[in-house]
This record gives sequence, C-alpha cells and structure tokens, in this order.
Amino acid sequence: MCGIAGYVGQNPDSKAQEVVIAGLRRLEYRGYDSAGIALLTPAFDDPLVVRAVGKLVNLERALEDADIPDATTAIGHTRWATHGEAVVENAHPQVSEDRAVALVHNGIIENYAELKHQLREEGAEFTSDTDTEVVAHLLSKAMADPTLTPWDGELPGISGEQAKVGATMMAAMLAVTRRLVGSYTLLMVHRDAPNVVVASRRSSPLVIGVGEGANYLGSDALAFADYTTSALEIGQDQVVGVTPEGVVVVDRDGETVDPREFNVDFLRDRADKDGWDTFMEKEIHEQPEAVRATLEGRLDAKGALTLDEVRIPESLLRSVDKVVIIACGTAAYAGQVARYAIEHWCRIPVEVELAHEFRYRDPVVNEKTLVVAISQSGETMDTIMAIRHAREQGARVVSIVNTPGSTIARESDAVLLTHAGPEIAVASTKAFTAQITACYLLGLYLAQIRGNKYIDEIHDYLDKLAQIPDKMQEVLDSGESVRQIARAMADEESVLFLGRHVGYPVAMEGALKLKEIAYIHAEGFAAGELKHGPIALVEEGQPVFIVVPTPRRPELHQKTVSNVQQVKARGAKTMVIAEVGDDSVDEYADIVFRVPPAPTLYLPLLQVMPLQIFACALAGAKGLDVDQPRNLAKSVTVE
Repeated sequence: MCGIAGYVGQNPDSKAQEVVIAGLRRLEYRGYDSAGIALLTPAFDDPLVVRAVGKLVNLERALEDADIPDATTAIGHTRWATHGEAVVENAHPQVSEDRAVALVHNGIIENYAELKHQLREEGAEFTSDTDTEVVAHLLSKAMADPTLTPWDGELPGISGEQAKVGATMMAAMLAVTRRLVGSYTLLMVHRDAPNVVVASRRSSPLVIGVGEGANYLGSDALAFADYTTSALEIGQDQVVGVTPEGVVVVDRDGETVDPREFNVDFLRDRADKDGWDTFMEKEIHEQPEAVRATLEGRLDAKGALTLDEVRIPESLLRSVDKVVIIACGTAAYAGQVARYAIEHWCRIPVEVELAHEFRYRDPVVNEKTLVVAISQSGETMDTIMAIRHAREQGARVVSIVNTPGSTIARESDAVLLTHAGPEIAVASTKAFTAQITACYLLGLYLAQIRGNKYIDEIHDYLDKLAQIPDKMQEVLDSGESVRQIARAMADEESVLFLGRHVGYPVAMEGALKLKEIAYIHAEGFAAGELKHGPIALVEEGQPVFIVVPTPRRPELHQKTVSNVQQVKARGAKTMVIAEVGDDSVDEYADIVFRVPPAPTLYLPLLQVMPLQIFACALAGAKGLDVDQPRNLAKSVTVE
C-alpha cells in the first residue's frame, strides 16, 4: 500500500517536484486516496507542503495553482487511509508543530495512541488523525533535546550548519525509531538542512537510487527507474542519510554498514503500457514471455536444475517431511496448484496456508518443515510475519518473489525469482502464471535433490514446460471470442466457477479476478462440492464457468462433464474451458473456450488465461478502472 518517492539534487534547476511526481505516478498501481509533496530549497523558510485528496492530477493542479519555484529536494507520498479518513488534513507529508520537520510514512505505528497521549500531556497539539503526525512531532522534539545521543558520522558533501543539522536528523531518527512499534518506511526533511533526506525502514520497503549529483528514494525501485539503474537495498531497522553527493547507511546502533547494490534496468522497459489501453491487458499478453523468462537459465553445466540462491544444505532438504506454502490472494491460488505438483513429484505432504492465518493457529512447524513463501512484491506484510514465525520454529524458508532485494527475499534461506518484470495492474495476471511456473521448478528441484526423479525425467518435465509459452500465445491469439462474450455479459450480477483437481484453484482465481475489477458477485467452487450446497445457487440463466480437465485423465474428466450436465439441467448458462479436440463437452456447453492440449499439471497456465481476458473485458465494458480497482492496493504492506 501507499507509495513513497524522494529526491535530493545539487542543481537548482533539477525540478525536484517533477522527479517526485513522476515517481509517485509510477507507484500509482499500489492504490491510494490522497497525495502530497514536501519541497525544500535554501530559499524556503520551512518545508513547503502541498497535499490533495484523490488522484495525482489533483496534486499536480494544486502545485500549478501555488506557482511554486523549483526545489532541490522533495519527498512525496500517495496515501491509502488507515488512521483517519481520506481528507487533506490526513494526507502526507505531515509536519511537526514547529513546521520544521516534514515526514512521509508507509506502514502502521501500533503504539501511536500511547505516544500521542504522552505528547499531548507535554502540550503538543495535533491537526490530523494520523499516526504519522505523531512521529513528526517526536522527531522534532528529539532534535531539540539536549540529551539526544549524537551521531558521530558525516553526510557526504554537506558542511557547516547544514552538516550539524543533518547529523542531528540522523540521531533523532535513530532515537525515535527505537520507540516505535509496528511497521514503517519514514522519509524526513528539515528546514535547516535543505540538501538532506533521512530515512528508515522496518518491515516496509525502502530502496535508494544512486545517481550522479542526485540520489533518489522510493518504496519501489520503479519510482526512480527513469533516472538511474543502480539501487541500494536497505535492511531492517537501518537509517539512511541521503545528500546529492552520496548515501550513508547505519544500523540501529549508528554504525556504518555497506548496503548491497543491485541493478534495476530491467524495470524500465516494462513499466509503460506500450500501446495497450490498460496495464492489465498488457500484462495478460506478457505472460508467455514471463513464463519463458522464469524458465531460462535454470540448468547448470552438469544439467542439474538450480534455483537463484540457496543457503539450505541438500542434506536438510532430503530430510524435509512436510512443505507448507504460505501466501495471500492470487499467490495462494498459485500455491494451491503447486501442492498438486510437489506432492505428485516428491511424495511429500504439502499444506497451503493463508499467511495472515498461519501464525495465529499455532501451526506444527519444525526443523524438518520447508516453508515456501509466495509474493509478487516480496513485501506482503502478512507473509513476512508468517515466515518470521516459521523461522523462529526452526523451519527453513524458500521464497518465490518477483522483486530482487525485497524483504521476503532477504529473510529467506533460498530464493526463486519469477523474472516477470514489473506488474502494474492491481489485479495479478502474469504474476500468477509466473508463480505457478516457479513452483513447478521448485517441485522438480526438490525431486532432484531427494532422488524422487531421475535427471532424464526432470529434463522431460522441463521440456514439456518449455512448450507452454507458445501454447499460451495460441490462447491469446483466440482471445477476441472471449472478449465478445464478456462485453455481452456486462450487466450480469453473479458468475459461478467450478473446477476439479488443478482446475479448482483456477476456478477460484477466475472468480477473484471478477470480484477485484468488475465488482460483481463471483465464487469459485470445487466441482465435487456442487451437490453439497453450491448447486442451490444455480437458477435459470445463471452463468457458470466450468474448468474441464484433460480427457486423458478420464477419472477427472468424466465427473466434471457430469457437473456441466447438472448445472445445465437447472437452467445455467454453461461456459466451458476445455482442450482443443475435446468434443464431449459440446452437447452441454452454451459456450466453449478452447486451450491447446497440455499435461494435467501444466493446464492451469492455459486455462486461467480466458478467465483473465473475460474479467478484463467485462470490467472494461462496465466502464471501470481496470488497473486501479476501488478499495484495493497492489501490495498489502500492513497487517
């Protein structure tokens, strides 16, 4: 949730506000209901704060109306309301009572009420309902405290009085963050240090972009991908001082640390619509390449399957007696597909847990448990807290993420990157298919390590998986028939989805897409559950999608075709997703969407695509914002 962008440049003509607004626009996919910016230059007496409710265009108009001179330093924020409603007073940046400090914040300060009470008893007054304003007051108060423990380091290229103020900002940030409970990314500026931004993070993303004579801050590297390809990872509880000349990173004790540098060049090429009407359409069509990229380079010189990064001894992987997959939303449905593959290939029991439920039910996890965390952003707070709990119990963690250097990746014992490029639309599409692909790779890797499959068997599985991107393209090429049906159904109020075996999570994912972007009732059910209750929902004209297994699995196929007959007999409008050549469904289906034949475990990569296209087209026909649906954020970075 929320987006943060910051900039410090030494050139007075650098137009800091334009850099930060552009960064916030890159982060719009995260979801927000207000936006704001704080600007500094030696000519300003205080940080100049401009805020607006609604989309970024409202903030841009406010900046134009204010006729603000160019600044050299800026911090900006897109807010998703947590503490306090979406009004200007609660938008970020928040300022201290003396207006010397301006602050933007992602996350939730869990002990803010206690801290606010203490500040009020000391005479502080507040103008917002936010936890962020509490932190702004604390920082200003700490800077004025003569007992503040000094920070002995130096900020690059800063001298004189500004150097003293910058050092005090660092000391204040170190002191105040020790008092905070919860999660946060904080960016702070002060009126007496117009060429300094001080930041810190805990369980919330922060990356620094390194440029020449200018440096950048963001909650996502996309915020500055247009300006630099070099970025720094910022670790848990670290504090950062950023000036035009450089970056200093310290741990919670104030000791200098060397952050890891990584390249963000891959983000730039895929962060635009490239002629598509929406990012979601573009990303649906990027799926063949996302799957192909996730598969590339996975064999070593000896032909063995490898992951991106592994710090787990093979002996331990051989001793694993249970796999637990933790994820939320679409990623959890990818995990449901993975369960079938890993159990089939490795003969290990697999559980799939919603991350936000996992640690609260006292799960049975120990040193023989392998936990697999799936997250597109690598910053999903529920999943972060779940893997920390699992590691406390002795489990090892493999993460499947799309973001190098993300919190989940850093806190895992092994990493498998999906290499799908940035996904901007809130509703995940290519993340889902890339995550499933990565899960297949993990399952085959475990089968290789544990000796469940011979190397030639693994190569055969990989060869068949490598054929899937071309088949995905075939589905995309026939997508117009799906779009036509979807546009004709724009007035539907409810759609049901049925699936069996790996088709069950596909059905749930298809329903989720309609909920997310079309705002209509949609439910996915296991086809075998139909007569145990859901069939009561079927009436004349009720649209029902049925995901039909391959006829090469007759024990699954015949039962699912029977489900088609059952809902058809009760007046349902039956829309079937079936393989090319499977004419057994034609008699009972009002509409058939065809996908190329594929192995059973790989079919979800093909069968989900018509459901994605359908949801996107139906939402578009309703005139809805497909990329930024109401009430949703791309990355849920608070619990």
